Amino acid sequence: MAEIKEECGVFGIYDLDGGNVVPSIYYGLTSLQHRGQESCGLAVSRTAGKRGNVQFYKDLGLVSEVLREDTVRSMEGDIGIGHVRYSTTGASVAENAQPLVLSYVKGTLALAHNGNLINTPQLKWELIQNGAVFHTTTDSEVIAFHIARERVHSRTVEEAVLKTAQKIRGGYGLVIMSPRKLIGVRDPYGLKPLCLGKRGNAYVLASESCALASVGAAFVRDIEPGEILTITKDGLKSDKTLAIKQHAHCVFEYIYFARLDSTMDGVNVYEARLRGGKSLAKSYPVEADLVTGVPESGIPAAKGYSEESGIPFGLAFYKNSYIGRTFIKPTQEERESSVQLKLSVLKPVVRGKRIVLVDDSIVRGTTITNLIHMLKEAGAKEVHVRISSPPFLYPCYFGTDVPSNDQLIAASHSSEEICRMIGADSLGYMQSSYLEGMVKGLPLCKACFDGKYPMEIPDQTEEYMDL
Repeated sequence: MAEIKEECGVFGIYDLDGGNVVPSIYYGLTSLQHRGQESCGLAVSRTAGKRGNVQFYKDLGLVSEVLREDTVRSMEGDIGIGHVRYSTTGASVAENAQPLVLSYVKGTLALAHNGNLINTPQLKWELIQNGAVFHTTTDSEVIAFHIARERVHSRTVEEAVLKTAQKIRGGYGLVIMSPRKLIGVRDPYGLKPLCLGKRGNAYVLASESCALASVGAAFVRDIEPGEILTITKDGLKSDKTLAIKQHAHCVFEYIYFARLDSTMDGVNVYEARLRGGKSLAKSYPVEADLVTGVPESGIPAAKGYSEESGIPFGLAFYKNSYIGRTFIKPTQEERESSVQLKLSVLKPVVRGKRIVLVDDSIVRGTTITNLIHMLKEAGAKEVHVRISSPPFLYPCYFGTDVPSNDQLIAASHSSEEICRMIGADSLGYMQSSYLEGMVKGLPLCKACFDGKYPMEIPDQTEEYMDL
C-alpha cells in the first residue's frame, strides 16, 4: 500500500452508428477510478447536431458521487470523453476538474489529460503575453489553449494538435474531442499509457485495457509512443511525426498504478508483479512460515515470492472496501488510525508465525511501520519486509506524485537504518537490474530510482514562479 498517489485516467469513445455513449463513459471511468479519486467528469456531443453543442459535467468526488443517475440520464451524445483525476499539477479544487471544454473561433474543443508537462511555465507565459486568461492552475489548460490558438492557423484540428504536441515536453496521454473527431495522443517516450479498443462500430480510447473490457470493447492495440490517432466517421488516421527511437515507459505503472487485469505495451500487469515477487525471493530469501502482501498491489508480488521460495502464501489483512476516500488527516494520530480503519489483521493467520510482508514501495515509511506494529501486536514472531521496487531516491516530474527528496526516507537513510526505523526484522528492496526482466525487456523510465530522466528537466526561473 504505497504512499504514492495515482496519476489520472482518460477515456474517450466515438460510436459511428450514432449510439449514446454516456453510459459507456460512466462505466469506463468507474473502471479507471483507481487512477484518481479527487474529481471526475465527462463531455459529450452529437456529431450530427449543431456544431459546438457540447454537454459536460464535472466536480470533486468519485465517479459514483459526481455522475449520479439524474446527471447521466440528462446527457446524450455519440462522441465523448471522460476523466478521473489525482492532482499532480494544480490544486484539488473543482475548477481543476476535467475534461476542459473551450469555445473558440473554430468551434468547441474538449480535452482530458493524464500526465505532467515539464515546460508548463514557459508555455503559459507565452499565452499570457498574448492576452490569455486562465481559469485553472493545471498544465492541461495550457495544452488546450495552445491547441485552440494553433487551430486558427491550421487546416484541421489534428494539425493544431500536432503543432501543440511539438511544443510540449513531458509525459502525457491525451484524449481530445472536437465536434466530429476523437483524437488520442501519446507522448514520444511512451511514459503515459493509452490504448485503442473497438466495440461493434464504436472506437474507444482509454488509459488502460481494463476500461475497454468494462464497456465490452475488444483490445485492438496500444497507441504507439509519439502517435496521434484521429477517429472520424471515415475511420482511423495515424500520424507518427512525433515518434522517436528512445522510449521510456513508466515502471511504476507495472509496480503499482495499473489495475491487475490490464495489459500495457504487451506486458500483463499481474504477471509482471508476479515476476517481481519471484526475483525478490531469489535476492532476499529468509526462513519464514507465511508470505503475505499489503492489499492490493502487494499481493501479486507476495504470491510470486511464495511460489519461488516455497513458503506458503496467505492473507494476513482484511481490507474494508467501504471506507471510500480518506481525507487529509490533520494529526499524526489520525493519519495512523486511518490505516487501521482500512486494514485489520487476521490474528489467527499470523499468531506465532514468522511473516514475510511484501509491499510495492516505501516512501516516508509511516504506513509500513504501522502495519508491522499491527502484525506484531496480533502475535507475529517476526516480520521480514520485502519491497517489489528499488528505494525511492528522486522525485518524478512526469505525473507521478513522488514527493521531494526530503520526504523520501531512502534518500537520507540506508536500508539498515530504514529496517530499524520501521521495526522490521529484515528488509530487502527489489534490485534495479531485475526491473527490465519483470516487464520482459520493455524500455523503462526508472528516474525515481536512479535519477536518469529520459529528458532534461529545466530549471524553473523566478520569472515564471508565480504562474
